[in-house]
Amino acid sequence: MTHVPQIKVPATYMRGGTSKGVFFRLQDLPEAAQVPGAARDALLLRVIGSPDPYGKQIDGMGGATSSTSKTVILAKSSKPDHDVDYLFGQVSIDKAFVDWSGNCGNLSAAVGAFAISGGLVDASRVPQNGIATVRVWQANIGKTIIAHVPITNGAVQETGDFELDGVTFPAAEVQLEFMDPAADEEGGGGSMFPTGNLVDDLEVPGVGTLKATMINAGIPTIFVNAEAIGYTGTELQDAINGDAKALAMFETIRAHGALRMGLIKELDEAAKRQHTPKVAFVAAPKDYVSSSGKQVAAADVDLLVRALSMGKLHHAMMGTAAVAIGTAAAIPGTLVNLAAGGGERNAVRFGHPSGTLRVGAEASQANGEWSVTKAIMSRSARVLMEGWVRVPGDSF
Repeated sequence: MTHVPQIKVPATYMRGGTSKGVFFRLQDLPEAAQVPGAARDALLLRVIGSPDPYGKQIDGMGGATSSTSKTVILAKSSKPDHDVDYLFGQVSIDKAFVDWSGNCGNLSAAVGAFAISGGLVDASRVPQNGIATVRVWQANIGKTIIAHVPITNGAVQETGDFELDGVTFPAAEVQLEFMDPAADEEGGGGSMFPTGNLVDDLEVPGVGTLKATMINAGIPTIFVNAEAIGYTGTELQDAINGDAKALAMFETIRAHGALRMGLIKELDEAAKRQHTPKVAFVAAPKDYVSSSGKQVAAADVDLLVRALSMGKLHHAMMGTAAVAIGTAAAIPGTLVNLAAGGGERNAVRFGHPSGTLRVGAEASQANGEWSVTKAIMSRSARVLMEGWVRVPGDSF
């Protein structure tokens, strides 16, 4: 019996923010995977090591969490006034599918650096020393991200003293601007608040009727109050991820919220749309100890937020959900804004399981409709390994 040999595909393994993923240039993918479809999905699943019934992704590059089961495909931009097209694929750990329904805000921090190093940004736009402004077209949601990438001696600077809670070591700061982050091209009805309300009564069978802010900014997100579902907002991962009943409750909230937001037409569609929407719970500031043992004082934050990604409590905060938090905090009357004390604000610092994060947003109201011009946050990114990733030649 003959066996097909492995093939090797040029790839880079990168950390962006509090996530890790395998990055590809579109032109380097096998021809069959250069277009959307079954072959591309099968290739990425095999690269990451999914589907894995053991939930460990031992036979692939994935790290068995939503933060480390990610892929990125970049190409020179087809859009005017943009440098690079960025497509994000969230790979399911235990199921055979790749979710293309949203962006990864954390890996967005690595896109500019990879694009520069990979020759996808015109050399004339990269200074010898200073900051390179990379104009990114986020292809999943049809939005622009501006990445400000530090350059030293003509190369991307990755080392530095910028510290990001949830990341062990300091690195160079990368500032991201998520332009016009509200709504998207693929669902949500084109409105920041798909239901038309800042707060809704969301009926969730088996849970009750919850006050909910359902917003589409950065990524579709459902916010509920922590105390309404029996939490304080100071929880760490183990308090929720080891509780099957709690996870089932959050998935039920997520599914019913997705239906109200118009993201799905039938409840059972939620199972095939794991990446979006996100569900999060908020609370007023309290003292707590982060997952690293660091004390977070109530006075250090404006509010507490805990968010779930791919069915589990996130160890820190998804970048796109941070955009949703910053945007909702800037709009008086949302649950996020009220948890932060109410009133008008253009920035918020929130506590998450790994520490704190600051995000800014510029929101305004006209004719009764809220809009946000951009959300701003700082992350960092670093190349972990580069070369080729190998997969069996018959795996896609």
